[in-house]
Amino acid sequence: MQIREFFNFIDKSPTAFHAVRAIQEKLEEKGFTELLWQEEWKIEHGGKYFVKRNESSLAGFVLPENEVYGYHMAACHTDSPCFKVKTCPEIKTEDNYVKLNTEQYGGMICSTWLDRPLSVAGRVFFEEDGGKIGSCLINLNRDLLVIPNLAVHMNREINKGYVYNPQVDLLPVFTDNMECSLRSMIAAETGIEEDRLLSEELFVYVRQKGCVIGEKGQWIMAPRLDDLQCAYAIMEGMLQAKPKHYIALGAFFDNEEVGSSTKQGADSDFLEQLTGRIGNALAFNIEKRGQLLGKSFFISADNAHALHPNHPEKADLTNRPKLNGGIVIKYHGGQKYTTDGYSSSYLIQLCKNAGIQYQFYCNRSDIPGGSTLGNISASHISVPSVDIGFAQLAMHSAVETAGKEDIEQGIRLFRQFWAD
Repeated sequence: MQIREFFNFIDKSPTAFHAVRAIQEKLEEKGFTELLWQEEWKIEHGGKYFVKRNESSLAGFVLPENEVYGYHMAACHTDSPCFKVKTCPEIKTEDNYVKLNTEQYGGMICSTWLDRPLSVAGRVFFEEDGGKIGSCLINLNRDLLVIPNLAVHMNREINKGYVYNPQVDLLPVFTDNMECSLRSMIAAETGIEEDRLLSEELFVYVRQKGCVIGEKGQWIMAPRLDDLQCAYAIMEGMLQAKPKHYIALGAFFDNEEVGSSTKQGADSDFLEQLTGRIGNALAFNIEKRGQLLGKSFFISADNAHALHPNHPEKADLTNRPKLNGGIVIKYHGGQKYTTDGYSSSYLIQLCKNAGIQYQFYCNRSDIPGGSTLGNISASHISVPSVDIGFAQLAMHSAVETAGKEDIEQGIRLFRQFWAD
């Protein structure tokens, strides 16, 4: 794998909408056919298909040529912490600046977003001829915004710790043209008349390009590694999937960073509806569908915390993942991660059979950790499940760091998973 291909995927995916479009384009190149929820599904053994929700979640699946034994499912998320642009966003400051009114989306490290080139991307809706509502994706693909720090001379205590007020400190500066609006810029960019624009879903994103760093070029830095690194590995694994008896299914969910409780999130009926529709299209009765789920397995893929070089004391005493150490298998006694004795054994055996490195992650017992989509999905599709990820530093920073070799390990894992 050329790392530049991964960086290109990151560049194409400033929002969940764009990530799904990038995945769709790759799937269609490899012969996947789109299915629509509102239409009857006609699928056949050996076929490759995908279905979307809200243009920000997608699931692809490959049917085996032979008898179907069950599902081999993997899931990740398409969204990352950022700033969401509010409706009517322009704020004027003393006829000198126009700022954008934004709010936090997800749990970000706020300070990392200051003094960086930023831009806006998302989705817009407009009135088409005949009164129908149309939509399109937009990316104002230029260095457009900045959230400027207050100079140390005006905030002498900043290096002793500072609590950022998102309504005061974190608003991006847009222009010094008092007549300019974000909507007028969108109209110019899309060629849609401004008075035909109806609404927008827009997000601020970091413009920094992915790069290779380290004495041997062993690490990567890029925005949105959590969780586009896992999304890329699942996508590439699905493109190479050659299942014999298990339906290979890869799901890319939106809204994990804000709890997954949306129609396009992992806490929806997406997977339940999808497996039901597949079973129905293959003329399986309820008994057969239950048998398939009883023989299935689910991998939840979301990045994991690596041992921090400046704060090793924050890591668990015995489970301390490292960059380029291979697949991280994640455990949690309170079931924020779904890994149990059986599912971890399954994953370890899968890694051993493919010659893939693996390592383990647990939170320190006195430090609560984050959650992911594995346990949420498993509450809708009750199958054995394991949580994994790639080790990374500075999770939820505007720019994150991970191991360059780990991505290939992930692609090999999913290729092996979907070869049965």
